[in-house]
Amino acid sequence: MDTYSFLRELADSWVLLAMFAFFAGAAVWAFWPGLSHAREDASMIPFRNDTAEKSCTNDCAACKCGDEWKDKFNV
Repeated sequence: MDTYSFLRELADSWVLLAMFAFFAGAAVWAFWPGLSHAREDASMIPFRNDTAEKSCTNDCAACKCGDEWKDKFNV
């Protein structure tokens, strides 16, 4: 048996089986129920540095919040 035939037979059987086992193991590990906290933490990475915008209730005597749109549009 020459080298090419041996490597082709090896790749067609055992290497394919090893790659499938790795894929199945990675899929099981990714969806393991105990890792749900880690998945949720990773999904919130883009929002970690966001700060909540200050909301105005417009109930103070010298409130200028309602006039902010006038400054933006030069009215």
